[in-house]
Amino acid sequence: MTDSLVLVANAGDSSISTFRFADGSLERIAVTEGVAGCSNFAVDTARDLVYAAVDADEANPSPGIVTLAFDRSSGVLTPRTRRALPGRITYVALAYGGSVLLAVSYGGGFGVSLTITDGVVSEPVSRIEHRNLHSVLPSGDDAFAYFVSLGDDLVAQCALAADATLTPLGPPTVAAPEGSGPRHLAFSAAQDAVYVVTEFSGEVLHYARDTTSGQLQLRDAASAFDPTAGLKHSRFGADPAAEHLIWGADVHLGDGVLWASERTASTLAPLAVAGDGSVADATRFYPTEPQPRGFDVHESWLIAAGERSETISLYAIDGDRLELRQQIETGRGANWVRFI
Repeated sequence: MTDSLVLVANAGDSSISTFRFADGSLERIAVTEGVAGCSNFAVDTARDLVYAAVDADEANPSPGIVTLAFDRSSGVLTPRTRRALPGRITYVALAYGGSVLLAVSYGGGFGVSLTITDGVVSEPVSRIEHRNLHSVLPSGDDAFAYFVSLGDDLVAQCALAADATLTPLGPPTVAAPEGSGPRHLAFSAAQDAVYVVTEFSGEVLHYARDTTSGQLQLRDAASAFDPTAGLKHSRFGADPAAEHLIWGADVHLGDGVLWASERTASTLAPLAVAGDGSVADATRFYPTEPQPRGFDVHESWLIAAGERSETISLYAIDGDRLELRQQIETGRGANWVRFI
């Protein structure tokens, strides 16, 4: 990849940074402010629209989702519309070519589906409820959606229609190990596996996926935290930094390798994926930005952000190895990264 753009949400500054990525280096070209507490967004690249989850602010008494128009030449994001929702949104994802939006609220314990028309987000069409829902993604064909509940240790599996209607599958949920704290997910390239990183146990769970029925089945798990760091199993309500506990965060698929982040020891770890989709324990751990909540992988590049950092790190990927190429300023509390 020789020329692209990267967006980074800086929750501490209520801003989104835009970077141009060319010839193996990053250049910040714009900073869009006024996106209150933004920690997550989804990008409709066909229409150059960004859907950002935002907190309440002086002008808006409720949290919600802001639609921003994206100028690719300048990198500037311009607010267009806002949809208020009854809880802070922690993850958003697009489906059906940008006509359906999926969203979850960790504190509110709900997941919703909404339609989009000309960038305007509708009222919720369908709603599910589980404790501390942390993320959601649609399948590659958009026919199914998977909601990850940290509080209930499960993944909710639903059929997703083009009108944004959610219909629970049978069974409607598949369990994660008790007390593991499932958090974020990624699909295999063939869509026949789903990988879920856990916050409390620091694992990557492998679920086999039936691409016709959409149903998941837990197959195996692998460790994604540094065993030499002295970390202990975490729990709900703990302070992992103060107690030196496991604090898994994000997961993304590279070329035959799953990458996972852990925040207490501030590491990125590669996990090998076998031909049958099973994963192996990580054996390499790369120090990265302090408290790396979010990162992204594209082709042979990885960009990581840290919640306790004002810079992002750019790495070249060679198999299961990372080479740091650049650190560049972004903003306070950087926590979400996307190549676009």
